[in-house]
Amino acid sequence: MGILTILLMILSVWMIYHLIIFLKSKNANTDKALRYISYGRSIGLLTLITGILGQLVGLRAAFDVLETSNVSPQALAGGIKVSMIPTLYGIIIYIFSLLLWLGFTQIIERQSKR
Repeated sequence: MGILTILLMILSVWMIYHLIIFLKSKNANTDKALRYISYGRSIGLLTLITGILGQLVGLRAAFDVLETSNVSPQALAGGIKVSMIPTLYGIIIYIFSLLLWLGFTQIIERQSKR
């Protein structure tokens, strides 16, 4: 979860920084700004993939315990539920990155038409 939070901070800072640079620049390059903003969306996708990887690592650990001992179905269900948290967090961050990308793209395109 810590890695996902770090990626969220990197994503937010990256996109906001490049939007501010574009808005403050007198002769801003729209294509370059849009490319940098789309890199932020790629960071969001990396966060989603990292969340899925976190779930797979958690499931592997749960199955290792299940393989070596007698575990109740309730404990197994609880472990599977906990292993889904990183995936859910990664999905939320990816949706956030898509919303930022959509909003910032609209701002850049409107600003470039002026």
